Amino acid sequence: MSDDQRSETRRELGAFLKSRRARIAPRDVGLAGDVRRRTPGLRREEVALLAGVGVTWYTWFEQGRDIQVSAHFLERVARALRLDAAERAHLFALAQNRPPPQAPGPASTVTPPLRRMLDSLPGPAYIKTARWDVLAWNPALVAVFGDLARIAPAHRNMLWLVFADPEYRGTMSDWEPDARSMLAKFRLEYGRHGDHPDFVRLVRELSDASPEFRRWWPEQDVLGAVEGVKRFRHPVAGEIEFEHTTFMLDHAPDLRLVVYTPLPGKDARKVRRLRQSLA
Repeated sequence: MSDDQRSETRRELGAFLKSRRARIAPRDVGLAGDVRRRTPGLRREEVALLAGVGVTWYTWFEQGRDIQVSAHFLERVARALRLDAAERAHLFALAQNRPPPQAPGPASTVTPPLRRMLDSLPGPAYIKTARWDVLAWNPALVAVFGDLARIAPAHRNMLWLVFADPEYRGTMSDWEPDARSMLAKFRLEYGRHGDHPDFVRLVRELSDASPEFRRWWPEQDVLGAVEGVKRFRHPVAGEIEFEHTTFMLDHAPDLRLVVYTPLPGKDARKVRRLRQSLA
């Protein structure tokens, strides 16, 4: 980033912070109002007080001075200014040129439009959380891999199915490279949420259940989201090849849509016949 770009970003940051504090009335955050104040909303020192940070440091930050601030500082400022998720992400982008740390909150909802879109896909597809828990799946997935409803909700997790469910593991023609790839991709999510007890518990349970997981997890392999081809074995249709793609959901950034598209030709025909037989 050039010096001019950094200067413009700092000006944008200052304007954003000023606009956010201007919309908060002192009485809304438990501070005494002053009818003679010339500053709309909160003053800088009041934001610093609410955030628990130094007044001088916050003032320099809002003025766009070339200082380094931590994620902890930004989180405090975001809470003090009552920023929503989009505003918090914008603050981190302006201050650090990167998205904020992700923290799992209440489970996101699979909305009716999302459910209808999922059901309309011709290939197997499902929606998973950052912890890789499966929230929803479509009829094509049931036809090819079986109904996930028969699996206990506590184990309705893609990593658990791959490493600890013998039936699901048996459907994977290239189990070891595919399992290693999934583990390396999950490592990224674990890095963002590793202090959350649900993630810690999942890793502990998988380490107890799978010797491969226990052996590979300490290797620290990391892999970004990639597209590719996976092969699965069906007891009736035989081997089927799929292209797999993962999408972020705009309204729920903690969820992912995973789609398996059968390769054109015989693989697509096999999936179509399996769906017809299920219907």
